Amino acid sequence: MSLQLLRIDERLIHGQVLVGWGNRLGLDYYVIVDDALASSEWEQEIWASALSDDECVEFLSVAAAAARLEDFAGRAGRGALLTRDTAAMRVLAECGCLDGCAVNVGGLHPAPGREKVLDYVHLSPGEREDLRAIGRHCRVSARDLPTAPEVSLEEFER
Repeated sequence: MSLQLLRIDERLIHGQVLVGWGNRLGLDYYVIVDDALASSEWEQEIWASALSDDECVEFLSVAAAAARLEDFAGRAGRGALLTRDTAAMRVLAECGCLDGCAVNVGGLHPAPGREKVLDYVHLSPGEREDLRAIGRHCRVSARDLPTAPEVSLEEFER
């Protein structure tokens, strides 16, 4: 699979992803899976403006991403698939699209109903259930940067 990173991060394309993960993994393209962004051209332009001329981005709805995920296996280059929330990644996992892969949980920040799990991960009960469901299909861990220690789902579920 040419997707080197599957990440849940509500900030989507930002410094940690572009510089920390992108440079380290040599990423060429990003796939943003988000129903709202997939239908908003002006928002897509804003998000895409963060990329260099050598990088590209594609915005897909959850349904479109599920239908096309196998296409990325044969795609040239190295990519990252990003979702804003656990629910979108859960849909991809439950479609069988992520079997055997690894999902990284990045920035999920404080919000009503969320409890701090790590400095950069706060989860609601529903998000915890989503991660457990994803974990039935693939490995789930948290790590803010590729050089940081990986924290397994089991560790932050305690």
